[in-house]
Amino acid sequence: MSTLSVRIDENLVNAARIAAKAEFRTVQGQVEYWAKVGRAALDNPDLPVSFVAESLMSLGEPHEDSQPFVPRSSTQA
Repeated sequence: MSTLSVRIDENLVNAARIAAKAEFRTVQGQVEYWAKVGRAALDNPDLPVSFVAESLMSLGEPHEDSQPFVPRSSTQA
């Protein structure tokens, strides 16, 4: 993967630094994560941003750690 230097507002970098520390990411990783969430949210305006963010996070989890979907309730006829 190649890298590119860009200018980012200092306030955004400071916010990313704080969030990155809480999320155990680098500042670069936090800005990239925000960009991915924002892009996915814009591509799916009908979905809540929290759902988009959680979906993206789940894509990064190892497949072995996944659990099958089990509905909370089911209707029986």
